[in-house]
Amino acid sequence: MSVLVAGPWEGGRRVAERDAAAARSNAAPGRGSVRALRPAAAVLSAVRMTRSDAGPELPLPTRQGLEEALGPLLNSSALGSAHSGAVMDAATGRLIYGADADAPSTPASTIKIATAVAALASVGPEHRIATTVVQGARRDEIVLVGGGDPTLTARDLPTGPDDPASLRELAATTARALKDRGTRTVRLRYDTSAYSGPELHPIGFDGNLARVTPLMADEGREDPGTSHNARRVRDPAGDAAARFAVFLRRRGVDVQGDPRPGRAARTAEGTIAEVRSPALAVLVERMLTDSDNDIAEALARQTAMARGMPASFDGGGRAVESVLRKAGLPLGAARFLDGSGLNSGDQVSAELLVRLLAHAAAPDKPALRPALTGLPVAGFSGTLANRYGAGGGGPSHAAAGLVRAKTGTLTGVNTLAGTLVDADGRLLVFAFTAKGTTSAEAATDALDRLAAAVANCGCR
Repeated sequence: MSVLVAGPWEGGRRVAERDAAAARSNAAPGRGSVRALRPAAAVLSAVRMTRSDAGPELPLPTRQGLEEALGPLLNSSALGSAHSGAVMDAATGRLIYGADADAPSTPASTIKIATAVAALASVGPEHRIATTVVQGARRDEIVLVGGGDPTLTARDLPTGPDDPASLRELAATTARALKDRGTRTVRLRYDTSAYSGPELHPIGFDGNLARVTPLMADEGREDPGTSHNARRVRDPAGDAAARFAVFLRRRGVDVQGDPRPGRAARTAEGTIAEVRSPALAVLVERMLTDSDNDIAEALARQTAMARGMPASFDGGGRAVESVLRKAGLPLGAARFLDGSGLNSGDQVSAELLVRLLAHAAAPDKPALRPALTGLPVAGFSGTLANRYGAGGGGPSHAAAGLVRAKTGTLTGVNTLAGTLVDADGRLLVFAFTAKGTTSAEAATDALDRLAAAVANCGCR
């Protein structure tokens, strides 16, 4: 089995990962950033390595070695009432270490790894989500149709291929098309029929996730410059349509009255204007780096639509499950109730998480690579920027830049799953879960120590 491995090397030292991570942290958007959604720079370079290629220069850790390194750390009271762990060799797909590895556990945001893999496999990394304006049932009516792009922005930002699609640009193109045909007065409708089911997540109205609709601007944030736990508008679709109407009026189109919900007519003359999101690969990377819940729910629904299932919380979960099952991944008692991991009823085992990561690393599946390149880099980027002794010091500091992982946090739940390069240069994938935790800070520190222990030992 071939796999990506880290490189290049300098005198046997693992310096390339830290250098690349540092470069990436300077270029990647932070949480809530309004900069371009640039693809993450890969810390892992593409090098083929087969079982026979591994050789004695890249020895494989042993279960005993990992037990000696991880056992005392797993006994930490900071990991709560129940915990699990798994470590797998990415090159061979061999599960080297497991502690209740097949036991289902609440994954929190590490479920986004499953969402990413399913979306990339079913929709493709180059797919771009369209937001369109079409002719309405009447000559003086136009319909703004949401396709499910949560990164659509109403802000005055650059409009390159990796930048968010612009509602202002869509209005400008629409206004030109209307004037070209002699139309200067319209009524505006907006269509959200691409999604079905409840808009509100079971956690209720929450700053970490807007109402899930296929039409929204700036993820429904009242202040687009805010990020975690941001204030959200009550009606993201209506708000986006109202902003669009303002932009049309500024372009000389008289929009009569307020925008109203409606459906694009089957007899519509076609598309008047269209903008498209950055490529799905870019959205996946941002979702993982920033743990973006709005993008996660949108990607689950894109997966559902690609599979011919309802674009809802339920349909998205069933679609993700069906894609992973078709890929031959061992789902066991896994349960996917949403795409973001905010639902505490989600269930994923540590073993499934590592198998997902190894699956994404397979050289014959390049379309899945953003599920790895989007993982935050320890001490440098995303949700790991302030962990692993960022700024110097701490027992896990030596693993900064060597660990890339998705974090997960809910009340009483903390998880960490990702990739690392151990002291012998072996690329490993790992997952550690903890539930019944009483201190999020102590739990995340304990999880970081576990990953750092694997990264900084040969464990033989």
